[in-house]
Amino acid sequence: MYSLSEENYLKAIFHLQKQPNQGVSTNALAEQMETKASSVTDMIKRLSEKDLVSYKKYKGVKLSSKGRNAAVQIIRKHRLWEVFLVDQLNFSWDEVHEVAEQLEHIKSKKLIRELDKFLDYPKMDPHGDPIPDEDGNIAVAEKLLLNEINPGKTTVCVGVKDTSTHFLKYLDKNNIALGKIIHIKEKEAFDESMLISIDHKELRISKMVSSNIYVKTKN
Repeated sequence: MYSLSEENYLKAIFHLQKQPNQGVSTNALAEQMETKASSVTDMIKRLSEKDLVSYKKYKGVKLSSKGRNAAVQIIRKHRLWEVFLVDQLNFSWDEVHEVAEQLEHIKSKKLIRELDKFLDYPKMDPHGDPIPDEDGNIAVAEKLLLNEINPGKTTVCVGVKDTSTHFLKYLDKNNIALGKIIHIKEKEAFDESMLISIDHKELRISKMVSSNIYVKTKN
């Protein structure tokens, strides 16, 4: 059993560690956790003593296989709770993250197993992120950022990179959601803004918006 703080650090390292052998700097971790570097150093020592991470000066901290498994299980719980909140309790996708942050620390394996079964084993959370299975396997989804797609293409929204409340509310306001068909009509060379069409309505979006929406092409 790990403390709430330890679990939060494991999850943060997992998200920051882009490659299995890539270390995460203490500064990057401190920024992610919104704390001092000295506090990060103390936590790394605690996690290292439990064989959850390895740390080398100038190379950063890495999750061990034990640490990765613990982090993935936390992420699995978080994403399953997000699905439950949206599908069963009518939360919107911009409301679920904070509540799921609390629920992800529940320890009962049986509860999570039954939750997964009750939800009919969902593969994606409400933001389009894959849900790890009980063994910690994570499916790799085929997706590109909308900003990477050329004009004339038709795409479908499959996820978002930015899950902040402000961004998700912006998407809701403009009728952009998972499963929506997005036609790319124009892309400005100057600022890379795009003219898109959703449900036969045109909308001009900035590069900041298009670089935070994941899509799959349909043609």
